[in-house]
Amino acid sequence: MDSSWRGAVDGALPSEASVGVSTPRDPFSGPLGKIESWNFKVLATLMFLVTFLSLSENFTVMLVTYRFKQLRQPLNYIILNLSLADFLMSLIGGTISFVTNLYGYFFLGAWACVLEAFSVTYLGIVALWSLAVLAFERYFVICRPLGNIRLQGKHAALGLLFIWIFSFIWTIPPVLGWSSYTVSPIGTTCEPNWYSTEHNDHTYIIALFITCFIMPLIVIFVSYGKLMKKLRKVASTQGRLGVARKPEKQVTRMVIVMILAFLFCWTPYAAFSITVTACPTIKLDPRLAAIPAFFSKTATVYNPIIYVFMNKQIINNLVGYLCICKLFSINTFNWVIRVIPKVHS
Repeated sequence: MDSSWRGAVDGALPSEASVGVSTPRDPFSGPLGKIESWNFKVLATLMFLVTFLSLSENFTVMLVTYRFKQLRQPLNYIILNLSLADFLMSLIGGTISFVTNLYGYFFLGAWACVLEAFSVTYLGIVALWSLAVLAFERYFVICRPLGNIRLQGKHAALGLLFIWIFSFIWTIPPVLGWSSYTVSPIGTTCEPNWYSTEHNDHTYIIALFITCFIMPLIVIFVSYGKLMKKLRKVASTQGRLGVARKPEKQVTRMVIVMILAFLFCWTPYAAFSITVTACPTIKLDPRLAAIPAFFSKTATVYNPIIYVFMNKQIINNLVGYLCICKLFSINTFNWVIRVIPKVHS
């Protein structure tokens, strides 16, 4: 193991008692002996599917947003940021997890372990704070707490700057020595040091949980609590006001579904992490312990689907773009068919 990365992973491996099996002395040297290889093949297959779908879907969202100027609105800046975070999470974390599961252990070494754990943690928090900012944006647009001040591009840019910097502040400490990133019990992925009994690790986990899970959830619930009250008033109002706010309500429903899908994927992993942090000697089968972490990565697949199918504007642009691409392909093919005989003659 490269000594330059030792501080980020040493002392962070779960004990034998905590996982219920014998853990290799060096997690980068070979797989767990009591887990059959077909288990890793199944996980590799699942990670391939999730990674492929996530990369293709999120790339499509980013491409369509880039191609059509009318989609470059403050709200879409944040949704595009969410797609970028999901894309990068799959590109780095998903790809590494797929390859390591093919081998059955984290053969890439300590540097890749730190890279995967940091990337997945960082980008997952970026995604959650993006949803929190989306919730606040919906509250700001519909409830207008500051009167006639409207959301502009500079406001969205400041929100994105906050998301990336704040998330980085709370995910870089394990690399610098406050806690560490470690190989998971199953040995093919890496994560923050949930299993440690050290005070240094516990303080970081508590700080991370409060700032990067509890705080964004508070923003989401408070924003939507106020928003729901406003929408009920709007729903009871007849005439032009109700018609004018219909598109806003549609976008709000889309954001709510995205948040629910994200929480559906990440809450089990958050609950599992807190449980093993509070009870580090708990006995769990490594395969059972791996389920919440792998399930959380499926969140990167749902957001693009929700965004596309609940947004009429992007559906219309996407259909138009696909039709243009199809027409271009057909015309190119017909041109080639006409040119080839002339060349040979």
